[in-house]
Amino acid sequence: MSIDKITIIKTSRMAEEIAKKFPLRANIKEAIVHTNREMFVPIAMRHNAYRLDALPIGAQQYISSPLTVAKMTQYLSPEGCDSVLEIGCGSGYQAAVLSKVFRRVFTIERIESLLLEAKERFRTLHLGNIHTRTDDGQNGWEQYAPFDRILFSASARVIPQKLFDQLREGGILLAPMERGREQVITRFTKRGGVIHEDPLEVCDFVPVLDGVVR
Repeated sequence: MSIDKITIIKTSRMAEEIAKKFPLRANIKEAIVHTNREMFVPIAMRHNAYRLDALPIGAQQYISSPLTVAKMTQYLSPEGCDSVLEIGCGSGYQAAVLSKVFRRVFTIERIESLLLEAKERFRTLHLGNIHTRTDDGQNGWEQYAPFDRILFSASARVIPQKLFDQLREGGILLAPMERGREQVITRFTKRGGVIHEDPLEVCDFVPVLDGVVR
């Protein structure tokens, strides 16, 4: 199912609104334009699909605002990268955008019902380079490690060492970190086996949780 001209007009307008708030690189803008956001929003909320707002998707979870998704994707610096691991698939929108700029996307979701819905969307949209797994994302996906990039789509207090171990040398792990009363998008870069931390901006995400919900 390819994206139709009417949807392209809507996603293009949305990308222009994002660019007014956050300068987008050409490849990130193209990824936003060519991802059908309506497909990832509950039917009752689709009239709000192109607003720059987070929206509820069920199971007390949210689809991030398209502005946040664009920022997180760009902060990953995906140019020249092969693989990315996403912790927290949710509706699948972030993974769908990532699939436009990475050759392989691995996404983990702890709530099985959400992942089954996301997998159906990926099939409908012929996004064959997205690989899914129901698990506690904090375990990572060792089978396909090391990853060029790792992205948390939920806020974390700490990053498990096993995820840094699954990050390729020179790779980037991006996560909204809980710092006191704030959450801060933080970029961790692995250089010489050492993790370097760079806070980027204040944000607002749902927290990462332990375990699996089936």
